[in-house]
Amino acid sequence: MSNFLTSFSHDFFMQEALKEAQKSFDAGEIPVGAIVVHNQKIIARAHNMTEKLNDVTAHAELIAITSAANTLNFKYLTGCKLYVTLEPCVMCAGALAWSQISEIYYGANDLQRGFSILTHSNLFPKKIKIENDILAQECEELLKKFFKKLRR
Repeated sequence: MSNFLTSFSHDFFMQEALKEAQKSFDAGEIPVGAIVVHNQKIIARAHNMTEKLNDVTAHAELIAITSAANTLNFKYLTGCKLYVTLEPCVMCAGALAWSQISEIYYGANDLQRGFSILTHSNLFPKKIKIENDILAQECEELLKKFFKKLRR
C-alpha cells in the first residue's frame, strides 16, 4: 500500500509540474515546469521564463528554488522535494546541490544537456534522493509537441 501511495503522490505532484510546463508552452517557452514540495504541500511553482525575461538562467528549477527559499525564509531546502518535467541541466543541478534539497524527481531525460551526462556521485551528496521517469511519457510528449510546432 505504501508504494501505491508514494506512486500516486509522485504522479500528482508531477501533474502539477506539467501544468507549469503548459504555461511555458503557451508563452512560447521551452515547456519545462517545476514545483517544490515541503511537508506534502506545494510551496513553489515555476516554469521556464528565459524568453520573457531575456535571461538564459531563468530556468524553471532556479525560479522554483528562489521562490521556495522565499516561502521558507531560509536559503536551504532541506526536507523539500523538487518535481520537474525535464532532467535538470548542469547549471540547475549545481544550484539544486547548493540548495541542499532532499529529493529530486524528474520526468523526461535530457540526453544532450541533462546532469546525468556527469556522474551523479560527483555532483550530488549521497543523501539527495534522485528518481527519474515520473510521468516521463507525458513530459516528453509536451516537449515533442513544442519542438514540432517550432519547426513548422
